[in-house]
Amino acid sequence: MNKIFNSIDLIPEIQWVIAIILMILVIATTLFWIWGMIKPSKLVDEMQIRTRSWWIMCSIFVFASVVDPVITYLALGFLSFLTLREIYSLLSLRETDRSVLFFCYLSIPIQYFLAFKGYYTLFLIFIPVFMFIIIPFLLVLTGETKDIIRTMCILPTSLMLGVFGISHLALLINFPEMNSNGVSGKALLLFLIFITEANDIMQFVWGKIFGKHKILPKVSPNKTWEGFIGGVISTAIIGYFMGFLTPLNSWQLILLSGSIAIFGFMGDAIMSAVKRDFGVKDMSNAIPGHGGILDRVDSLSTTASPFFHMIYFIILSA
Repeated sequence: MNKIFNSIDLIPEIQWVIAIILMILVIATTLFWIWGMIKPSKLVDEMQIRTRSWWIMCSIFVFASVVDPVITYLALGFLSFLTLREIYSLLSLRETDRSVLFFCYLSIPIQYFLAFKGYYTLFLIFIPVFMFIIIPFLLVLTGETKDIIRTMCILPTSLMLGVFGISHLALLINFPEMNSNGVSGKALLLFLIFITEANDIMQFVWGKIFGKHKILPKVSPNKTWEGFIGGVISTAIIGYFMGFLTPLNSWQLILLSGSIAIFGFMGDAIMSAVKRDFGVKDMSNAIPGHGGILDRVDSLSTTASPFFHMIYFIILSA
C-alpha cells in the first residue's frame, strides 16, 4: 500500500486510515445536513450533534496517533485524569476519603511511566494488585470505619475504569512485540479506536432504525437487541476491511472485531448503570452532544485491555 503523502513520516496504512476517517466524517456531515434541510426531525438533529462530536473525538485520537509518543503518553495520562475527576465530582465521598484521592491521582503518572518503559508485568499488577491493597489500607489509616467498605469498592473500581483500561492504549505504542516484524503499535492503536467508535455508531444507528426489543430496560432503555446484534455484525465486517492495520488473518480479524463490539457494549452498559446510580444523564458537559469525557471513552476503557492481550497472545502464538 503506497503512501498518500510522502512528506509525512507515517506508514502508508496509518495515512490511509486517517484519510478514510476524514472521508467518512465529511460524507456523514454532508449527508445529515442535506437530510436536515429536506426532512427535519429529532433523529437528524441528534445525528448532527453526534457528528460534530465525532469530529472532535476523531481529531483528538488521530493527533495522538501521529505525534511523538511522549506527547501521546502525556495526552492519554491527562485523559485518565479527566475521567477520574468526572467520577469523583459525582461521588458522595466521606470527608476523610478526600485525603486518599491524592494517591488515586498519583497512580496515573506511575501507570503511564510503566507503560512508557514497557515494564509489562509491573504495568499489569500495579493497579489491580498493589493499589487494590494500598487504597483500602490508606482508608483504614483515616480511622473512620463507617461506610468504609463502600469507598473501598468505589476507589479501586474508578482506577480500573479511568486509568487501567485506558492506559493499555499507551502500552500499544512502545511495547516491543507490538512494534516489530511488520507490526505497528500506532496502527494497532488507530485500529482499536476506529473499530470501537464504529461499534458505538453502528449500535446507535441500528438501534434507532430497527430497535424494538429492549436489552437492558432498567439500565439503558435505548439499548436494543437489534442495535446490539447489528452493531456486532457491522463492526466485525468493518474490522475485516480495516485488517491492513494489523498482523491478523481473516478469521482472527472477524473474531477480534466482534469481541471489541461486545466489550464495547459492556463498557457502555456499565457506565449507563453508574450514571443511573448517580442520577445523571451524562457524566458532565465537557463534549457538546456527548456529555462528559467518560461518556465517550467508556467503551475504550473496556475494549483496550482485552484487545491488547488478545493481540499479544496472537503475536506470541504465531
